[in-house]
Amino acid sequence: PVCSMGNSTSRLYSALAKTLSSGAVSQHQDCLEQADSAQLDPIDPKDLLEECQMVLQKRPPRFHRNFVDLRKNAASNHRPIRVMQWNILAQALGEGKDNFVRCPMEALKWEERKCLILEEILEYKPDVLCLQEVDHYFDTFEPLLSRLGYQCTFFPKPWSPCLDVEQNNGPDGCALFFLKDRFELINSANIRLTAMKLKTNQVAIVQTLKCNETGRLLCIAVTHLKARMGWERFRSAQGCDLLQNLKSITQGAKIPLIICGDFNAEPTEEVYKEFSNSSLNLNSAYKLLSPDGQSEPPYTTWKIRPSGECRHTLDYIWYSQHALNVNSALGLLTEEQIGPNRLPSFNYPSDHLSLVCDFSFNQDPDRLL
Repeated sequence: PVCSMGNSTSRLYSALAKTLSSGAVSQHQDCLEQADSAQLDPIDPKDLLEECQMVLQKRPPRFHRNFVDLRKNAASNHRPIRVMQWNILAQALGEGKDNFVRCPMEALKWEERKCLILEEILEYKPDVLCLQEVDHYFDTFEPLLSRLGYQCTFFPKPWSPCLDVEQNNGPDGCALFFLKDRFELINSANIRLTAMKLKTNQVAIVQTLKCNETGRLLCIAVTHLKARMGWERFRSAQGCDLLQNLKSITQGAKIPLIICGDFNAEPTEEVYKEFSNSSLNLNSAYKLLSPDGQSEPPYTTWKIRPSGECRHTLDYIWYSQHALNVNSALGLLTEEQIGPNRLPSFNYPSDHLSLVCDFSFNQDPDRLL
């Protein structure tokens, strides 16, 4: 059976503005999974943005972030490829487990928080979107983003902590979306990461895409490594496993590569060094915002838990530095914008900041990676 969403836009938006309850999700899961998005009407992103802004009209205005131009040479001969990386904060964890002691529960209501998330995605219009902690894939992100022209893939964690929360919406996981008018999917792999030869609870999605404009291949990966202090060696092993998989999929870096993820690791950790020193010749795009191009941002997540304030750099966009150029990167929110109660908040839906970069292919495809 195909879920009928109705043809009228007002019916579409009012239906999707009310997130299905957890009971409704399990009841409609088969219907959602079998729904053929090609049979559903496309959505005009401007209309959806207006709908989100109507829902959010009682919230304080969102803060503006500027793109920083990082081009060093002449303009490329193709439109840049915009890639967005974001841990959006699983709804079950935000409400049930993460204990953001300075964030009012009212700010975490899904009916409004999902509109803040969608507003951010619609504002930056990524060609490729990589998300972590997605626990509303089937009732929100897949039905909406597929109708905005994205091809959607989701890979849940096998033992998601969301499932320990009462009235959860199913497991959280990684999700990868790309615009079908810009790319063709060549192959896709869902990888359950291993550590010390044991399968773990962390996952990755790796897809090889063909750019319709240039005909060139591009490999995109999204992942979310193990959290918490004391698990550094575990993260390192997971990172090594992912790198081994990526070496095989990119044929030893013959295919340019972009890896987006919440690595749960500061730049001082071993897993960061493994990616920096990999034979895949990777660089971290957000280092380019620093004056010397060598330092990561001071934070990508900032929250207050019962144990105290947590300000860390954990999120990265890695890229093949000889095959791809970073044209621009979205600046981070300042401490003043974030405010004394930190994240999430009425202004911002997640405890992690989104990272957005515009990439172009190197003009000399024969140049060594």
